[in-house]
Amino acid sequence: MTDLDRFQTEVADWFAANRPPEPDFLLPESFMEVGTDAQFNYLRDWQRKVYAAGYLGMAWPAAYGGGGRPQVHQDIVNAEMARQKVPFVPNTIGLNWAGPLILAIGSEAQKQRYIRGMLSGDDIWCQGFSEPDNGSDLASCTTRATRDGDDYILNGAKIWTSLGSYAKYMILLARTDPASRRYAGLSYFLIPMQVPGIATTPIRKLTGEHGFTQTFFDNARVPVDCLMGREGEGWQIAMKTLTFERGAAGGQAGGLARMAVGVGDVVELARRSRRDGAPAVEDPLVRDQLVRFLIESQGDRLCTARAKIPALCSERPDAIPLSSKLRITEHNRRLLQFALTLQGANAARWVGDANAVDGGKWQRGYFNAFASTIGGGPSQIQANIVGERVLGLPKD
Repeated sequence: MTDLDRFQTEVADWFAANRPPEPDFLLPESFMEVGTDAQFNYLRDWQRKVYAAGYLGMAWPAAYGGGGRPQVHQDIVNAEMARQKVPFVPNTIGLNWAGPLILAIGSEAQKQRYIRGMLSGDDIWCQGFSEPDNGSDLASCTTRATRDGDDYILNGAKIWTSLGSYAKYMILLARTDPASRRYAGLSYFLIPMQVPGIATTPIRKLTGEHGFTQTFFDNARVPVDCLMGREGEGWQIAMKTLTFERGAAGGQAGGLARMAVGVGDVVELARRSRRDGAPAVEDPLVRDQLVRFLIESQGDRLCTARAKIPALCSERPDAIPLSSKLRITEHNRRLLQFALTLQGANAARWVGDANAVDGGKWQRGYFNAFASTIGGGPSQIQANIVGERVLGLPKD
C-alpha cells in the first residue's frame, strides 16, 4: 500500500466517523442559499472541524495557516467529501476566489492578515462585483471609491452578494476615477464589512430562501491599505478573480462548495419512479437519456485530468478551462430538469408537501441550479468566451 493509499483510507475513515448529525432544518445546497443563523452556524462549525483536522487548505503555504502539502492530498480529500456527500463548507468566496487571488498577487501583509481566517471560517468573505443597474456588465461599474487622506469613501450599491449578511470582508470592484469609462479607472479592494455606512438587505429568491443580499455603501470609510494592487488595476485583478471563480485556474483551498446531485442519484430516482406501470429506468427513452448524462459527466471528469497533459490540449489549450463553468453548470441544470420529468404530475409539488418526492429536493435543486448558470458570468457570456477565445469567432 502506498502512502497515498494510506492517506485515502485515513481520510475516508475520518469523514465517516466525523460526519455531523442531520439538522432539524433544511440544509442549503450551496453558499448561495444560506439564509438563516441556524444554517450558517451549522455549516461554519463543520468548516472549522474540517480545517482543524487538517483537511482544508492542504496545499496552501503553512506560513499562512495552510498545510503546505502537495495538491494531490487535497484532491483526495475533495473526492472523498463528494463521495460521502458530507455538508459543504460555507466560505466559498474566500476559499475558492479571494484566497487564491491573494496568494497569487497579494502582498505579504495581505497574506498574513487574511488567509488563516478564511481557512478557519472565522472570516467569511463575499463579493461586490454586480450592480443593480448593470447586470453582468462589470465594466459599467458605478460604485465610487473616492480617496480622502488615508481613507477611501465608498458610495453605491452591489447586488447578489452571497453571504453578505454574515461576511467580515468583501472583494470589491469600484471606480476610483470618475472621468474614466468602462475598464479604465476601476480599482480592486479588500474591504471590511462591519464599518459605518455599509448595510445589507436580504433578497428573497424564488425558492423562498434568502441566500443573496443587496449591499449599500453610504459614505463608508475604509483604509487606503484595503486597495489591492494600484489604482486603475481593478479590471485586470477582477478578471484574474474570475479565472478562479470559473474554475479556469487552480489554487483553491478545497472542501465542497455545494451539495451536488450526480447522475447516479438520478438513476436511483428513475428506479423508484414509475412509467406505464413499470420502473422508469426500464423505459428505453429514459435509459437513453441517462446514458447521455453519464457520458457527459464522465467526459467532464476526464477533462480535468486531460487539461494537465499538454500533449492532449495542444490544438486548443484554453478550451477545457474556459468551457468548464459553462459545461458543468448547464449539465447540472439539465440533469435536475430531467429528474423532474421522471416525477410526472408530482413535479409540481414543492418543499413541505407531504407527497413531494424526496421532500421536494429536486424542485428546489432545479430552481437553485440557475444561480450557478448566472453567477460568475451567465451561460450566454460563457458561450461567447468560448466562441471568441477558443474558436476564434468574430464578436459580430
